[in-house]
Amino acid sequence: MYLTKNKKSDIFKIYGKSEKDTGSSEGQIALFTYRINHLTGHLKKNKKDFGTQMSLLKLVGKRRRLLNYLKDIDIERYRAIIKSLGLRK
Repeated sequence: MYLTKNKKSDIFKIYGKSEKDTGSSEGQIALFTYRINHLTGHLKKNKKDFGTQMSLLKLVGKRRRLLNYLKDIDIERYRAIIKSLGLRK
């Protein structure tokens, strides 16, 4: 499995407030980005996997909504997470 419990806690430790704080927007955005990158690599090898393609589109939409929420609430946190994850906006 590509996303183990240790990897997930590491992501929340780096981008969230703590490794137990799974509800922070930054931590969720970082987790979605990790999952999106994994699914993108999978789809490059398996072009006809349409179930994975739909899952990828849903994850991208969830991440976009969280980023919009964070931009409305606190623009500095939004800019920091965009810069640290290397997202385009």
